[in-house]
Amino acid sequence: MTLRNDALEASIRYDGSARSLQLIASAATALSSFEGEAAAAGEGHVLTGPLSTANAKALQAAFPALRPQKIGGHRTSIGTGDRTGLATPGQARAFATQGAGVMPVLAQQSIREMDRLGRNAQSVMDDAIFGLVEAGWDSGFGADCDHIKTTEGIDRGLDAGFVMFTLDPGDMVADVTAGVSEADAAALPWDQLEDSLEALKQRYVGMALDVGHSQIEVTEQDVLTAAVKYGRAVVESMRLYRHVTENAKHEVEIEFAVDETAWLTTFFEHFYMASELKRLGASWFSFAPRYVDGFEKGLDFLGDAEELRTNLEAHHAISQQFGGYKISLHSGSDKFSIYPLCVEATQGLVHLKTSGTSYLCGVEIVAAHDAELFSAIWDISRASYVEARASYQVSAHEDRTPTSLEGVDLLELIRSNDARQILHVGYGDSLNGKDASGASIHDRFLAVVAANQAQHTDVLAAHIGKHVSPFAAPLAR
Repeated sequence: MTLRNDALEASIRYDGSARSLQLIASAATALSSFEGEAAAAGEGHVLTGPLSTANAKALQAAFPALRPQKIGGHRTSIGTGDRTGLATPGQARAFATQGAGVMPVLAQQSIREMDRLGRNAQSVMDDAIFGLVEAGWDSGFGADCDHIKTTEGIDRGLDAGFVMFTLDPGDMVADVTAGVSEADAAALPWDQLEDSLEALKQRYVGMALDVGHSQIEVTEQDVLTAAVKYGRAVVESMRLYRHVTENAKHEVEIEFAVDETAWLTTFFEHFYMASELKRLGASWFSFAPRYVDGFEKGLDFLGDAEELRTNLEAHHAISQQFGGYKISLHSGSDKFSIYPLCVEATQGLVHLKTSGTSYLCGVEIVAAHDAELFSAIWDISRASYVEARASYQVSAHEDRTPTSLEGVDLLELIRSNDARQILHVGYGDSLNGKDASGASIHDRFLAVVAANQAQHTDVLAAHIGKHVSPFAAPLAR
């Protein structure tokens, strides 16, 4: 595939696993901003160059579609994370063929994942840009610096040109399962909240909260609990929000996320957070509460679908009271059975995020072409899962999976629930590991996938297409 404008034709060329940027131009001046070796070719000029940051930025200057856009104005959007830097072409094809009306976020990774994989915000952006050139994608995309907990992480994303910032104050969410008292609430940082406990109670106690399918009368205990549970998270959210908005030199948009916590976000707690953030001057296009249980890594939804429907309808109804922001669903990988429900419950005002499922498509390619490498990945992932599972919503049992892969159908193994979760959460340890000869598994993984990129793209397009199609415009389904 190629990307063209009046002056340039850009494509990605493969020589085995080695990749390069190829540009064709009628005038040599059109190539002056690019790194590489240029030569005359007939009546035109050709440049072959590296997949470097300088070339990525030059491509963005030449092709407006390669500059990230805000996604908040698009009713439905989906982010498809890429842990290897090779998934964008397949993801883009899925949106092109099955995602009519859905805005793609094709540069998406958390600072935590970047650090774990030795990547940075700029390399994530660069990989997405070159992947879009490879796909011939010219329809725009979003870029999400995901689950940010520090101002340093925000600065990284701003420097790389990210437009969407998912601010995660989850570390400040308090455990209130043992109950709270007025003394607990009085101990909150009221100066930073620019408020007082008495004023808070006057605003909320006794109100009838409309959650769409019903109304909830808010009690004083509801208010105290919400404030103690999320008050410090509101302060932290505003600290991060102000850093983004005060330091951005380009347009940005904000998502607030408290989904990676152990405790469900009640309907009033959602309303409390939204109301307090708005009072303090924040604006946002998407919010991710902690939903009912059932959102495990890499598997379809395991909870009560009707309970989830009721939950989503209420969160959507609350969002409508603050201008109609999107309800964001994280850990969206492979939740195929509930996608239609999610669209219905939110009236399409929804943002879905996936990540690890694209990595597993790469694992399938490795299993098909380098069984020894897959075995090394499997051994490390299986061993690390014992500790890793404490940090994730997972239910796999490693003792239900094989220790020896002799005679095992590897594709069938990858698609089984237990193995899928083990591989899903074991990506960091396995990609940072060494094989039996001491070689980097990460480097070998990328080499195998790149050498079979056409097949990888086919696998990804089919799999991500299953995620995208339920969210597409009705006439396109």
